Amino acid sequence: MTVPVLTPEIASRLARVALANLRTEYPTRQDHVIAGPDDLRSSRELHPAFHGSYDWHSCVHMHWSLARLRRLVPALPERPAIGRAFDETFADRAVAAECAYLARPHAAAFERTYGWAWLLELARELGQGEDAEALRWSRALAPLAEAFAARWLAWLPRARYPIRHGVHPNSAFGLALTIDYARATGERALEEACVAKALEWFGADTDAPASWEPSGADFLSPALMEADLMRRVLPHDRYRDWLSRFLPALEQGAPRTLLAPVPVSDRSDPQLVHLDGLNLSRAWCLRGIANALSPDDARTPVLADAARRHLAAGWTGLDSDDYAGAHWLASFALLALSEA
Repeated sequence: MTVPVLTPEIASRLARVALANLRTEYPTRQDHVIAGPDDLRSSRELHPAFHGSYDWHSCVHMHWSLARLRRLVPALPERPAIGRAFDETFADRAVAAECAYLARPHAAAFERTYGWAWLLELARELGQGEDAEALRWSRALAPLAEAFAARWLAWLPRARYPIRHGVHPNSAFGLALTIDYARATGERALEEACVAKALEWFGADTDAPASWEPSGADFLSPALMEADLMRRVLPHDRYRDWLSRFLPALEQGAPRTLLAPVPVSDRSDPQLVHLDGLNLSRAWCLRGIANALSPDDARTPVLADAARRHLAAGWTGLDSDDYAGAHWLASFALLALSEA
């Protein structure tokens, strides 16, 4: 089993995929409420900053991929092309138009919460380090990041129940990335609101029905995503005990269906190809959970081995150039690679 690592060659490959996506306007899928004939507009018109990569959130996380690759691999050959693309994306007029779209009366639930989380993750990535260009782009994006942070703060008190299925609105995914952003930027009110909601929703969970996974269109594991969120929320000893109650058979390598990679039957099908993403996001979560446990914890080698197998399986999906997976899988591969 060959497990990929983030070499300069792999970084360059992922960067080329992401750059190609930013230039791809069609096919496109919009999360857009049409209030009248004047709202019948192209994705580029609606979203001057984020209109490539099939849909808004995929365009955002392809930008995140490029920002992370640019930071982790300073000698990346695609660095100049990334800079040109970012100068266009983060132009003041483009970001202002995104903020204006968000303020539309019918956009209250736009990209909630998957796109919200990815936008904040992009903002967090741009704000890391001391690179002058990245910090300039970070400042340009700040008004949009602040708008989404405000949406979280307004929405969380009204959200009584989590969304637990393994696709876009998964509540644990949204909270995990948003907590990372809030801690990186020092936004204490946002961090406290997200942590409180995570404890309210998931703190008392036991015996997760993980043997039911996967569902046929999952690209996130409900059980592993929740466990990956809670490592951000609970102190080490409490997390260890919480995980024992939540997934009590991990030490024995069970449930098998949670720890074994998932086969993908048709990568041209936009729902079935989600399972490639599931393998990659499972690898990301499994590595994160293993890193939160002590090296001598009996679950750590089980999780680390499952992460390696999932990453190797998910990586095969990147060999397909079908746009059903090509517009998003590189970002999930990078999540798994950079968690290591």
